[in-house]
Amino acid sequence: MKLYHDFTTQNEIDLEYNFALTVPEVKDWADFYVKQSAAARSNLDCTLDVRYGPTMDETVDIFPAKDPSSPVMVFIHGGYWYSFSSKEFSMVANGLVGHGITVAVMNYTLCPKATVSEITRQSRSLIAWLHREAVNYNADPSRIFVSGHSAGGQQVAMLSGTDWSGDYGLPDDVIKGGVAISGIHDLRALPYSYLQPSLQLTHEVIIRESPCLNVPTSGPPLLISCGAKETSEIQRLANEYHQARQANGLGGELLVQDGKHHYSAIEGLNDGSSALCKAVTDFMVRCE
Repeated sequence: MKLYHDFTTQNEIDLEYNFALTVPEVKDWADFYVKQSAAARSNLDCTLDVRYGPTMDETVDIFPAKDPSSPVMVFIHGGYWYSFSSKEFSMVANGLVGHGITVAVMNYTLCPKATVSEITRQSRSLIAWLHREAVNYNADPSRIFVSGHSAGGQQVAMLSGTDWSGDYGLPDDVIKGGVAISGIHDLRALPYSYLQPSLQLTHEVIIRESPCLNVPTSGPPLLISCGAKETSEIQRLANEYHQARQANGLGGELLVQDGKHHYSAIEGLNDGSSALCKAVTDFMVRCE
């Protein structure tokens, strides 16, 4: 019996979705994130743990650019919605702030304490908060961008399909563009994987929170990226979601990063001279 696409066993699914199995040096990459993030908090101006919502986990770390009218890039971390925090990903500010971009690294409540739908609500709340408060952090509320990695890439996609005017009273174009890196754009395989005890996904959440099943007909352009050394599933999801958006007339680009695997796919955001940083900053210019 097929569980999802051509997969018939949990082991087959885990080999595609348990990224630690595909990258032997995964601990080295985790250490890299922590070290570079600590350096960002030490070397850059920052305001940490700013509350954007009512719960204790709804905080954001802000790294302001010098220009008071700078664009702001929100970054939503990965970890399959159940691990990590904003602190392991301060490093993305190392590459972007030097380009005159204010960076806001989001923290959120993890599964299973929260559902994926609750995390999406928190992400949307951060955008609404940032639209009100950006001016206090050297950022222009009319120049909000969003980015994310892995589970955070799924969140970027969900934000791009939000009814901002109807649900939040915000401009329809409150988000000018998004960058979804290694996104989990379809959740239907995950209940059959090692992740289900942590995520506790229901059918309703899977359908509601799978970007591939909820492609909007309007919204900001997205730069959808993955590494050339990622699993075939992550590469397929990036391609299929990009194609589905194009079919709906949405703007965007697909970027496959040569030589990058799941954990190195965001490495370039730590370095302002990297190919990824250039691709992201150039994309932001084209979106405005």
